[in-house]
Amino acid sequence: MSSAPIRIATRASRLALWQAEHVRELLKFAAPDRVVEIVPLSTIGDRDKVEPLTQLGGGSGVGVFTREIQASLLDGRADVAVHSLKDLPTEAVAGLKLAAVPPRGAMFDALVLPRKIETGEKENHVFRLSALGCLPNGARVGSGSPRRRAQLLHQRPDLQFVEARGNVETRLRKLDEGQFDALVLAEAGLTRLELAGRISTRLQPPLMLPAVGQGALGIECRSDDESTREVLARLTDQPTLFAVLAERTVLATLRAGCHAPLGVWTRPEGTSLRLTAVVLSLDGVQRFESERLAAVASDADAIALGRAVAEELQAQGAAALLNPSAAGR
Repeated sequence: MSSAPIRIATRASRLALWQAEHVRELLKFAAPDRVVEIVPLSTIGDRDKVEPLTQLGGGSGVGVFTREIQASLLDGRADVAVHSLKDLPTEAVAGLKLAAVPPRGAMFDALVLPRKIETGEKENHVFRLSALGCLPNGARVGSGSPRRRAQLLHQRPDLQFVEARGNVETRLRKLDEGQFDALVLAEAGLTRLELAGRISTRLQPPLMLPAVGQGALGIECRSDDESTREVLARLTDQPTLFAVLAERTVLATLRAGCHAPLGVWTRPEGTSLRLTAVVLSLDGVQRFESERLAAVASDADAIALGRAVAEELQAQGAAALLNPSAAGR
């Protein structure tokens, strides 16, 4: 067993650092004899705060938060990379392996409204919604995610969307300054940053299906680093792994990127796993859905479930909506 330090590469945002620190704490129990160090890095997705994410990474938006982190493993600057799994492309990088998936956090999205000062109140108050329908006609919603935009437009075609870039705190500041009427963020990120009190309403299925891997962390290492792989394997939560394998198989089978207008929802039912997936046109007008329940006791079972759901979506014609040439229809 190696006694060398385990170096964790991560983005330098507060949320990414929380995730890296969380994994460091897990490793303290899994490998108490190993020192764990954090190596903060910057990615193109962090440096370019102007262009929409879908325009970065060669125009696809794929890998803008992960490629440079992965490069640090390959060139030996770090041993482990911690990713938000929803940002990790399904196509494996040669020389790297997804070695661990810890227990998943909250997987749904959240609608956040601006802070207001109520008459006679000394403290800020977060106005809360009982339903999405409470937003005024033509409300400006901060979100650059095609998945979120398409699903909300399917319910509320009057909504106007504004690109929302920057870390969670920056987006909340822009919201409170009046740049948006509402903001959509991942519940997991808000919870991890102790900002759950900002949530006005949770956007749950069937209104909004989360992104592939949302709320889960993906931990990578070099494929030939057997010592680190053995340690990381102790961090994996089997039910979470089965769920994200099924979800990522849907994405891979449809050959869609992590910014595609595709939502998934997995939930256990006894020894089985129920997987629902939706694909929408960017304007939210067209919507295809597939749902399957299957017994899942192995990685192969999870992959087969994901493939079956994706193939049903393909048979319905959903693949055409994921082709960039269909974006303007």
